[in-house]
Amino acid sequence: MNVLKRSLFILSMLGIAIVSVQCKGDKKADTEKVATEGKDLVTIEKSEYGKTAKGENVESYKLKNQNGMEVDIITFGGRITDLKVPNKEGVSENVVIGFSSLAQYEKENPFFGALIGRYGNRIAKGKFSLDGKEYQLAINNAPNALHGGPQGLFNVVWKADEVKSGDTASLKLSYLSKDMEEGYPGNLKVFVTYTLTNDNQLEVLYEATTDKKTVVNLTQHSYFNLSGDFTKTILDHELTLNADKLVPVDATLIPTGKLEDVAGTPFDFRTPKLIGKDINAKNDQLEKGKGYDHCWVLNNPEKGKTIIAKVYHAASGRVLEMTTDEPGIQFYSGNFLDGTLPTRDGKTYAHRTGLCLETEHYPDSPNQKNFPTTVLNPGENYKTKTTFKFSVKK
Repeated sequence: MNVLKRSLFILSMLGIAIVSVQCKGDKKADTEKVATEGKDLVTIEKSEYGKTAKGENVESYKLKNQNGMEVDIITFGGRITDLKVPNKEGVSENVVIGFSSLAQYEKENPFFGALIGRYGNRIAKGKFSLDGKEYQLAINNAPNALHGGPQGLFNVVWKADEVKSGDTASLKLSYLSKDMEEGYPGNLKVFVTYTLTNDNQLEVLYEATTDKKTVVNLTQHSYFNLSGDFTKTILDHELTLNADKLVPVDATLIPTGKLEDVAGTPFDFRTPKLIGKDINAKNDQLEKGKGYDHCWVLNNPEKGKTIIAKVYHAASGRVLEMTTDEPGIQFYSGNFLDGTLPTRDGKTYAHRTGLCLETEHYPDSPNQKNFPTTVLNPGENYKTKTTFKFSVKK
């Protein structure tokens, strides 16, 4: 009997001990949960970047998550100046082309990291008509207008507001492009919101309204090199584009108005292919673009969810996947980089050391009746989003 009592006593004490340990464990878990919930997983840091030649203050904002991804954006041109993501060894390195000073960004350059508008890409001879009235734009890529003109959205100082919410952080930029700025009609209020998530996604949301009928086609012009080494070309990057058709161009890189199948051409990236594989092939379109500088017509059944572009760099293991609700994507293989522009460390950016993937409407859409419209009317809201997601493949 004593043995039975002793056994019951021991079991009782064990039960109390287990419950006590569980309670302590639960309290610790609850404490850790509260601490995590109260902590911003993605942060924003603001700093002074410099003054423009006109004396305007320019700020820099660093968006940073807990997985080694950092994005630096300046208010001059809404430019991404740095974008660091981990490689397969966990080492974070910069994967976008940029300069080390504001003065260099103010000089003429190929739109490094910039927000582009009012109209991304080319408009033939800088002319288009709305309701029978012809508008003449500034010519900055003779004989055409390119990326909104010489004083486009890439060349102005934007207003910035921070938005934080734990596992995301956003930088909302705004700018009023006044009626007839660079030749475009209407007072256009433009908003671009960069959002970094804690799973290494960078979302870019574009919004705009106008008080007069106009045309709008906004995009982002970062040059990527996933190797993190800008002495190397992007020819060893593997590219996939979810696109069956191409927008072919004439000698001045203006669309012919037709859409062509990519099947059987160097422009077929429907399955993963090294960029360097066909870039020097004998092909009329490649000769006109000096390489790839064309708009692809996206297969995008679930807009904003379908992966429309993927870049993989085997040596670093870095992967970039993109989604968008835009109808096209301009892939540019850095053909006009010529070794004259300085890198951050005193070297120069050589031929094809960066690539661009600009989500957009097709070039010259205002003059092409068969292309999706880029017209924005008063009372309408222009709204489109593109997401860049980074990961690693070991």
